[in-house]
Amino acid sequence: MELMHGASLLSRPAEEFGNDSLVEEMWAAKALEHAEVHFNLLTSVPPSQLRLTPYDDQIYATFRQDFPDLQVARLSDETLKSATEKLKWRQFAEKFNKMEDYSYGTLMRADASKEFSPENSIFVFRVQFLAIEIARNREGHNDAVHKSHRPAKKTQSTEETAQ
Repeated sequence: MELMHGASLLSRPAEEFGNDSLVEEMWAAKALEHAEVHFNLLTSVPPSQLRLTPYDDQIYATFRQDFPDLQVARLSDETLKSATEKLKWRQFAEKFNKMEDYSYGTLMRADASKEFSPENSIFVFRVQFLAIEIARNREGHNDAVHKSHRPAKKTQSTEETAQ
């Protein structure tokens, strides 16, 4: 019952809340779950073949038009959240305001070559996350993390030992 109440809370506008600790805990749990799912996708599917939304092509084209020089391999709060960058990102996001959850907050890896950790996480909004991760997938920045975290292939001797 409490979980259903919590889910209904998460769907309400942020303006209705102060700093409610229950909402913050639920958001953190949801963000962590999203981060884990995304990382599992990255390590399971070659990033160049991964599609995050039906709008990947449009998001990527618009992103590179609006941010042609942004180096997505390693990012920082300063790179993404200066006053100038905030305005550019807000204008970018509004182009996708028909997309569900486009402005919801989520966690993103700061360094594409590393896995999620508290030190390697940046808080961004969903369409910003999508734009950067789609660029990382298409430009090869997620390849290293995919290769280094793939499960080891079973060899014949390992299979025989298991039997």
